[in-house]
Amino acid sequence: MRERLLPVALLLLLGIGWGSTQPLGKIAASGGQGYLALVFWQSLIATLVTGAILLLRRRPVPLHAAGLRFALMIALIGTLVPNTTFYMSVHHLPAGVMSIIISLIPMLSFPLALALRMESFSLVRLCGLACGLAGVAAIALPRASLPDPAMAGWLPVALVGPLCYALEANIVARWGTAGLGPMQAMFLVCLAAAVLALPLAIMTGQWFLPWPPGRPERALFLLSGLHGILYATYVGLARRAGAVFAAQTSYVVTIAGVGWAMLILGERFSLWVWAALPLLMTGLFLVQPRGHQRASAEAQP
Repeated sequence: MRERLLPVALLLLLGIGWGSTQPLGKIAASGGQGYLALVFWQSLIATLVTGAILLLRRRPVPLHAAGLRFALMIALIGTLVPNTTFYMSVHHLPAGVMSIIISLIPMLSFPLALALRMESFSLVRLCGLACGLAGVAAIALPRASLPDPAMAGWLPVALVGPLCYALEANIVARWGTAGLGPMQAMFLVCLAAAVLALPLAIMTGQWFLPWPPGRPERALFLLSGLHGILYATYVGLARRAGAVFAAQTSYVVTIAGVGWAMLILGERFSLWVWAALPLLMTGLFLVQPRGHQRASAEAQP
């Protein structure tokens, strides 16, 4: 019984923890600090956390040209760009809406995988993509869906993050991680992102020191540390229960993110936003791998 309940408990804890990073990100952005500097500090803290985990596990990080090229590429499309647009959009959009939008990642992954010829056409998964787009339309089109209709203009910026993450997932699935383990890869990616973000933050006048820490800085520290710890837990869950089981975290992240936004920030949502949530959950369900795709996903380390 314990062997069965432990993966479920880890799944719930992961989803609840990751769901909290959306409202925490909104609090971090509320201080008015530069977005690139926020990305630098988040990347640096995540580097320290993942580095500490590797040190405790006595796992050295191999340094070779292929690994460094991989780290720089993923740092750009998987951290620097999506995290910058996240802080830009979450400053203007409700954190709960951001949590709903993040569920688009697997739906956007499907057409990208088709373009890369990694997936065959599936009508069911195409319907899932349509449900996801309908969910976004339910938020973007009705004037009464958001607290301020002008917020809808930030939705395209918010969609950049899920698109980048979907592209990142397909690149990793297609070409691998240059021989790096998941935690080694994350350490190098976070380090590369910090190296890229630092000069950009200084040159654009966005640099700041998060000290003494106020409420925005404490939120930044917490969400940055959570990313490293939760990712390590996610990797462990995928190895223990399979990649497809671990991917179900997406459902919990979205629902928990909405709940945390209501609890921490006191956000309340229109009927249009509540209608978008089941549409996106349905889309997420429909784009999950099935048949031989599910079997191959379960075989991943």
